[in-house]
Amino acid sequence: MRLGDGPSNNFEDRTGSPGGGLGFGGGGGNMLGCLLPLVASRFGLVGVAILLLGYCALSQFGGGGGGLLPSGPTTSAPSGQSTLSPETRHLLTGVLESTDSVWTKVFAASGSQYVEPRLVAYTRGTQTACGTGQAAMGPFYCPNDQRIYIDPTFFNELSRRFGAPGDFAQGYVIAHEVGHHVQNLEGTLEQAQSAQARSGDAQGNAIQVGVELQADCYAGVWAALAKDPQGRTILEPGDIEEGMRAAEAIGDDTLQRQTQGTVVPESFTHGTSAQRMNALQTGLKSGDPAACKFNG
Repeated sequence: MRLGDGPSNNFEDRTGSPGGGLGFGGGGGNMLGCLLPLVASRFGLVGVAILLLGYCALSQFGGGGGGLLPSGPTTSAPSGQSTLSPETRHLLTGVLESTDSVWTKVFAASGSQYVEPRLVAYTRGTQTACGTGQAAMGPFYCPNDQRIYIDPTFFNELSRRFGAPGDFAQGYVIAHEVGHHVQNLEGTLEQAQSAQARSGDAQGNAIQVGVELQADCYAGVWAALAKDPQGRTILEPGDIEEGMRAAEAIGDDTLQRQTQGTVVPESFTHGTSAQRMNALQTGLKSGDPAACKFNG
């Protein structure tokens, strides 16, 4: 995958910070008391029990009292504390800068302004405007502060445990979370929350699946439209295959079969492997956000 060298101004490095990183005064405390399991996006890589806690913990769509935080310059962990490798930093900031570029142009084409999200790298745990985030929940997006949170050790699990290595597989993870930010700006998350509040558990889960599949599709749109500094597509041979392997590995049916031995379709919250692969492929082939319908 070809990425530019310029660092993003919307990146925070909290890796190595004691006590879970920076706090956001008033940010919601213990998040396990929420009612609606919507967008936490553990990205499919934890057991079902943790998955359900993670969704409840981080998907409040405006709850928690944190409020929106303005974007600012890049901030880093105190000197000597960062645990990010240069390669991981390059990937995180490069993908974020690339998604910012793509979605700024997409929004401008429709007469809208894209508000860039921030990406926070942390280790073990960190405070968010949605409450305390934990690495076991996987990457997630908090709409309250318009930030994406990721413990980079997640990429090791993606590669080793689930057989989905490669920089584009990692880029897909980040772009999926950015997709949730796009949904937040578009009002889709608010629409989903409203619909889920009127629904039973099974229908609420189906709405959540629709949210996640659209985010997968948006990740594909980014990859289709993104260019490197020389104007070439960022995609290199083998990249699409990397993304498809990742999408297949994190389908609800695949994960449930691995973790509990049985598949319970009414409990799906992200979509089957086939659905996730199809959503990513739709975005890649079309390069058009309008092709990414929200079915919720």
